[in-house]
Amino acid sequence: MIADTSASQAKPDELAAAMLSTAWTVAQQAGDAAQVTLREVHDIDEMHQIQRLYERIWRTGPTGTPVTADMLRAMAKAESYVVGAFEDDVLVGACFGFFGPPARRTLHSHIAGVDPSMRRRHVGLALKLHQRAWAMQRGADAITWTFDPLIRRNAFFNIGKLAASAAEYLPSFYGPMDDDINRADDTDRMLIRWHLGSPAVIAACETNSLSRDVGRRPAVDPMAHTAAPRILEPSRTGRPIRRESRSSTLLVGIPADIEAMRLSDPALAAEWRIALRETLGTLMSEEAQVSRFSRDGWYVVERKEAR
Repeated sequence: MIADTSASQAKPDELAAAMLSTAWTVAQQAGDAAQVTLREVHDIDEMHQIQRLYERIWRTGPTGTPVTADMLRAMAKAESYVVGAFEDDVLVGACFGFFGPPARRTLHSHIAGVDPSMRRRHVGLALKLHQRAWAMQRGADAITWTFDPLIRRNAFFNIGKLAASAAEYLPSFYGPMDDDINRADDTDRMLIRWHLGSPAVIAACETNSLSRDVGRRPAVDPMAHTAAPRILEPSRTGRPIRRESRSSTLLVGIPADIEAMRLSDPALAAEWRIALRETLGTLMSEEAQVSRFSRDGWYVVERKEAR
């Protein structure tokens, strides 16, 4: 269930109007499937609820909160995206973002979070599809955001399921962050660009609003890619194995659960951070493209030409 409170939007042409109508329809379907209501938040008390929700998710406490209620209030007043997902009037998820150049054509989605109790309800998907329709209604062509490229489920959700593009590798982007998710690890991030009207994104959104387990691209079976060299993969003991290759197609693997590794073996998790930065980060700085990400943990990377 979705309530859009916007008004006085510019009239789009017939094709854009049809695309926008479909975007709201698939967002509605995703919200209904997750059994949540998604709506813009303007009340300061609910903004405090978002602040506390984020503190619970990232386990920070008030002094390290990811965002304050007064900042959310300012962003909402400036007509940025501040939306909550509610189950029976209880806040269970939230997302906020702000516009960037040129001329509000791109929305940057800064933080999205869902209460751990709602895991597997696909509230995150409902939030992203709502955000897409909301941004399209305001004339945006793309949404950007960042994620930790070592977290497998997020990589698959962003690249495999939403059909977003990996745009840039950002070493230590946020600097030190003292919370129980990052645990003082370097905050390397992948910048994602979601081209809202591309055929691949349209197909992914329409498919996934109804079926939660179907991604835009099938999960990649590593054995089907024996011709593509694995230049980074976990060893039997979990350590990163790195190799050199001149191939134009490369496989870059990541651990199954880097968050658990940060708890059990912080030194090994830090070793993985450096290994991924020096492989995938270097490749992307040389204009290699991530073509897909598999459910079982492989970035498939295409170089423009063999080195």
